[in-house]
Parts: sequence; C-alpha cells; structure tokens
Amino acid sequence: MSNINNRKVAPNNVNRDLFNEKIPFREVLVIDTDGTQLGVMPKRKALDYARNKNLDLLCVAPKAKPPVCKVLDYGRYHFEQQKKAKETKRKQHVVEMKSLRLSPVVDTHDFDTKVRHAQKWIGQGMKVKIDMRFRGRLITRQEVGRKIMNDFIDALSDIAVVEKRPKLEGNTMSVTLSPKKK
Repeated sequence: MSNINNRKVAPNNVNRDLFNEKIPFREVLVIDTDGTQLGVMPKRKALDYARNKNLDLLCVAPKAKPPVCKVLDYGRYHFEQQKKAKETKRKQHVVEMKSLRLSPVVDTHDFDTKVRHAQKWIGQGMKVKIDMRFRGRLITRQEVGRKIMNDFIDALSDIAVVEKRPKLEGNTMSVTLSPKKK
C-alpha cells in the first residue's frame, strides 16, 4: 500500500487518472470545490492550494487549453466512479442465445418438442437461433425446409419476433427469433 495525502491506495488498482503529482502540465486552470474558477496558475501553486484545503487536484480536461483541474477529495471521487461503473454493469442485460437444429424431414413430435423448448427459452427472455442443415440430396428440396422453418416461426409468432429472416448460408438455413417487447 502506498500513501497519497495520508490515504491508502491499493497498488493493484490500475489508475489512469491524472491527479496531484501525476499531472504533467506546467499551468492549469483551477476550479474550486464549489465550482468557482480560480484562474490559470502554475501546477505547484494549484497543488499547494489543494493541500492547504486537505484535498487533491484532479485533471478533468487534459486536452483543453489550458488543462482544467478540479480541487476535490480524490478518494471519494474514485469511489463514486467505481460505484457508477458497478451500477451500469449491473443494469446491463446480457441476452443469451440458445440454438436449435431442425431437419427438413423432421417428425411432428420432434417438431412440437423443439417448439416447446423454444417457447420456454423465449419466455425466459433468451433469443433462439434455429438452424436447418440440408444434408446430401436434401439441398435440392429447399422449399420443404423453408416450409418447416415458416411453420416453426408461425408456432412462435405470438411470443417471438423474427430478428433475422430465414437465410441459406452454405448448406444451413438459419433464423433468429427474439422475445416480443411487452
């Protein structure tokens, strides 16, 4: 652990913020804690001002002319940034994709079973990708495969929308279904 203004900072926290001694500029525009501009001053004078208030100097706009630095409690600022990052990560919803494989010569029971699986997954908010592989001479009977694919889409039309229309790539026809918005 290292000490920065009597605050403990863990060494494994990779930090790219420009604050205190890490500020590479000679002159900076300083903004006080209440938001008032103190004007352009040398980095040393700005650091002394921040230390007199027992706070830190953080460069908030390094590409500005002159660079803008703010007087604040860096530990609190860093904690708030981490908290916001966790919150946005927590609010992200990763949609899972499940796959089903059909055949152009699928039996009705197998077809119904695969429809039930797809209904269950779509009900849980997942996307479903349906692949139909044409093997051997079946590639010449694409209309049969397309009919089965359309029947599958129709069976799920009340709970799912087609995100990607059925498309033949090589010997595989694929379609992607996603849950309907409520």
